[in-house]
Amino acid sequence: MQINMHQAKSQLSKLIAAAEAGDEVIIARNGRPAVRLVPLYSSKFRFGALAHLTTAVPDFEDSLDEDELRMWERDS
Repeated sequence: MQINMHQAKSQLSKLIAAAEAGDEVIIARNGRPAVRLVPLYSSKFRFGALAHLTTAVPDFEDSLDEDELRMWERDS
């Protein structure tokens, strides 16, 4: 949605609610897009949103190999 500056002044609460709901809100000055209103924090949690940061989840039930076991024993 694009809205002119003058209209945005009188409808700011409505525009903030729309941006928080996920709508794209563009505020224009003299018909030219000037700014985009976006929420600071997203209230939508998505499972798997960070999955790209890891390649595999370790299996914690697997036993340690000798090198890994030595590293743990050395640190304690």
